[in-house]
Amino acid sequence: MQEHDVQTNVISLLPLTAVLWLGYLLALALIDRLFYPHPVFAPVYYLLNGGYALVVLGLALWPRARNRLGGAFLPLVIGLMSAAPIITSHLVVLPLPPSQARSMEAITLRLMPVLLMALVLTAWQYRWRSVIVFSIGVAVFTLGLHLLFFRPGRPSLLPPITVLLIQTISFLTVGYFINSLMRRLKMQQTSLAQANAQLSDYAAALEELTISRERNRMARELHDTLAHTLSALSVQLETVKAYWQVDPTAAQHLLNQSLIATRSGLQETRRALKSLRASPLDDLGLPLALRQLATETAQRANLQLHLTLPDHLPPLPLAVEQCLYRVAQEAMANVAHHANARTLTVQLVCNGEIALHVRDDGRGFDPQRVESTSHYGLAGMHERAALVGARLSIVSRPQQGAEVRLVIPANNLVHSSAAAKNDGTEAT
Repeated sequence: MQEHDVQTNVISLLPLTAVLWLGYLLALALIDRLFYPHPVFAPVYYLLNGGYALVVLGLALWPRARNRLGGAFLPLVIGLMSAAPIITSHLVVLPLPPSQARSMEAITLRLMPVLLMALVLTAWQYRWRSVIVFSIGVAVFTLGLHLLFFRPGRPSLLPPITVLLIQTISFLTVGYFINSLMRRLKMQQTSLAQANAQLSDYAAALEELTISRERNRMARELHDTLAHTLSALSVQLETVKAYWQVDPTAAQHLLNQSLIATRSGLQETRRALKSLRASPLDDLGLPLALRQLATETAQRANLQLHLTLPDHLPPLPLAVEQCLYRVAQEAMANVAHHANARTLTVQLVCNGEIALHVRDDGRGFDPQRVESTSHYGLAGMHERAALVGARLSIVSRPQQGAEVRLVIPANNLVHSSAAAKNDGTEAT
């Protein structure tokens, strides 16, 4: 906590302090009226001390005065609360006819609650040495006035000195505990401010990471839709250009194929954009979303589908569901676009852990060779698996089909990473 903030908190206590001071004076006046035959203190004593309390209240509620006094404001208030009542007591009470209720030690005891309020403000705002200076200073100042107003024939100064000694020890003890608590509070607030700053930095870094993942996601989508379509279209148009003069009929046929590929690419791009805007998981849940995805993929690529899904799934974290769906989506898209397969097999097994299998009987590939070429789709599947602590393996050989296996351990089904939650709405 900064020093300015601490002083602001202390100033916010001043109105309550002034009200407590006024309440104490009222209670003291009632005690004098009810329990003593004659008032112990003259009314002027209560009027003057009540005036001091009202001055403190006015200063606390007057921002302009606080701004003008600046750093001297709180010391002025503490001095007013401690010195003014002591001086008033010696000027107003001691000249009255002596009695046990008007003795120096009685005056000291009656002033102690107000001085204790000033001590709390001192210990709250300043360091331990300031508490020592305040406690000893009040005792020395009071003792000096005792000596100044002492007259021969009056009772001994030993009782008031004893009371002053007890008051000083009490103030030092109470002040030490308050000051220690405030010091620890300041350390905790400083630590909390540092942690908050670190959290802000982490949030900024996480935002940057989220933006980076969004870019990677868009790159994967564009790679699997526009990039493929435009690449094939470019090759076909180059062939059309080469055949245009040699064989116009073949060129026309290739041009028609290019138009068909263009329309197909446009449909794929629209499908990809639609998948970016909304997740079927929100509407259907994981089993039905996987069933719909597998069915649409099989129909679009003219594949024979073998689908195995559990009847019931335990409640899964959103990040885990997103990982399963997006990995299945990427694996099925690869089968439809690249595998040249006849069958598609999709299995989701739940026996403690969750296992997803996507297989095809297509032409296969070399996973190490493909991954070394920075294939966005495979890289995206590995990223998603890592975010939820899953194991992803890709098994394939040329002309022997391919299989994608995603296994999520049971302990990760309850506690998924915060990064996965942030990445949960991404599409492959």
